[in-house]
Amino acid sequence: MDKELQVVGFRIGRETFGLPISIVREIVRVPEITAVPNAPDYIEGVINLRGRIIPIVDLRKRFGQKSVESSTKNRIIVVELGPRGFGLIVNSASEVLRIPPSEIEAPGNVFQEGELDFVTGVGKLKGRLVILLDVSKMLKRGELNSLDEIARAPEPVAAGEFARRL
Repeated sequence: MDKELQVVGFRIGRETFGLPISIVREIVRVPEITAVPNAPDYIEGVINLRGRIIPIVDLRKRFGQKSVESSTKNRIIVVELGPRGFGLIVNSASEVLRIPPSEIEAPGNVFQEGELDFVTGVGKLKGRLVILLDVSKMLKRGELNSLDEIARAPEPVAAGEFARRL
């Protein structure tokens, strides 16, 4: 028997998406985000997550959603791709979804080739569809490098610390 695919389900608008559970480190409420100058509009900025600087991508904006409103249901899904860690703002994050392989359609059966390379498949689960994503393909290589640079940027110096350095 084939093993079920386990994904973390989340919503953007009315659609349900899924990321492999193996790359998801945690799901957190949206804290205050520090803006980064000259970043693309879908990069909200950075957060300090237990001493680690994490760049934050608003997946709603990245997917072209026109109106993006803050809500108490919004969450940040913290993912890791090798040494890279970054957060994805979504409308809401749900439970871990288990999808049998027999219920997953290959993306080639649903989308034209090259159209949505970051979609790895479409899962059918209890009457709803779950669009399965590959984050590494969703963010272009240049965007991933930008996230690395943002995460390595020095933290702003607090006013008191600045005065002590003078």
